[in-house]
Amino acid sequence: MTEETGRPPDAGAGTEALAAVLRPVRRAGNGFEEALEQVLQVLRLGLVPAGGRLPAERELAERLGISRVTLREVLRVLHDQGLVEARRGRYGGTFVLPGAEPAGAGELRRRMAGVDLEDVLRFREVLEVGAAGLCAAHGLAGGAAERLRAALAGTREAPLAEYRRRDTLLHLTLAELCGSPSLAERYAAVRATVNGLLDCIPLLVRNLEHSQAQHAALVTSVLDGDADGARETMREHCAGTAALLRGFLT
Repeated sequence: MTEETGRPPDAGAGTEALAAVLRPVRRAGNGFEEALEQVLQVLRLGLVPAGGRLPAERELAERLGISRVTLREVLRVLHDQGLVEARRGRYGGTFVLPGAEPAGAGELRRRMAGVDLEDVLRFREVLEVGAAGLCAAHGLAGGAAERLRAALAGTREAPLAEYRRRDTLLHLTLAELCGSPSLAERYAAVRATVNGLLDCIPLLVRNLEHSQAQHAALVTSVLDGDADGARETMREHCAGTAALLRGFLT
């Protein structure tokens, strides 16, 4: 509580610093992931101190350019990770818990040792976007098209515990079908690194829903021969994963 008002400390004193971190999300399709990344950065940088209150929901939603429904999903993730708590009453709001860090943060730091995250994410994007474009441009027919449809169906039917494995198989299938064994080999290596990091962050239902919608749009573009659409969908899909990884890194 502050001596002058009896109110808990909030983010008001750090408005300028918050403005440098909290900004409208760049991709509407990844609004949840990008908003979560930014709020996690606020916590990691200490812009709101332990025991301090985050800006009100309306202000946060406006700063991030997202709906309050999406913002509440972001805050729910932070609560589930033990980073914040909601309090009711006259001086209620969302408060930062002292000494908290995302679950698995220690293991994530260990796995990050010696890994250049930005290099991994950019290389992954180049390979994935390239593979999607090649598959669409060259066309998939017969057994190749059926393999891709089956891989998509596998992600759609996967239980939560199996989702990341099935997701990996879908992406590997796309890389294998692009016609470049060298690309497929390099993608397998970079995907192994990405999976090692993803295993340290929680599976988020909203993110998985986004991923599935993007997977379906991607496969449709590839099978329709829409190379530009396939590349853009894959680029957005990679950006969502990148936002989550950047957000959870400490």
